[in-house]
Amino acid sequence: MDEPENAAPQGEPLANGADTAPSVGVISQYVKDFSFENPNSPAVYQMQGQPQFDVQFNIGSGEVGQDLHEVVLKIDVRAENEGQVAFVVDLSYAGLFAVRNVPAEHLQPFLLGEAPRLLFPFARRVLADAVRDGGFPPLMLEPIDFNGLYYQQLEARAAEGAAGEAGQA
Repeated sequence: MDEPENAAPQGEPLANGADTAPSVGVISQYVKDFSFENPNSPAVYQMQGQPQFDVQFNIGSGEVGQDLHEVVLKIDVRAENEGQVAFVVDLSYAGLFAVRNVPAEHLQPFLLGEAPRLLFPFARRVLADAVRDGGFPPLMLEPIDFNGLYYQQLEARAAEGAAGEAGQA
């Protein structure tokens, strides 16, 4: 295999000082959008029993500049007790990531698997504090395997694509 004359061994900087090693860094993280609703107060505080929780996650990413990506972890929680809404929390927690020299095949797994894993503990704290400040016991979500979910969804899409192609043949 012929290498270009100015190429350096894998992962080493080029002789002219250009940095070719992959690097990822968190520039900042922040609450992008947030809502807490307590529609049935004060009656909700007199209800007995544990509320039932519906927790939904969504992850989005976008390039906002050269080598700069925003990842948004959206968490929606709805708690109901005795058929009435106890509270609703919608949180979009975002991170700004500098990503350089990362091969294209590794970019999506990072943005949709690893980056949300890095953001999750901070989003979970914001969520727990908001629920506590709303007059309820803090809601501590269990850790989530975002990398596993990413690959699971990737496999499901591949299976759907294969099933769709087989159905068209």
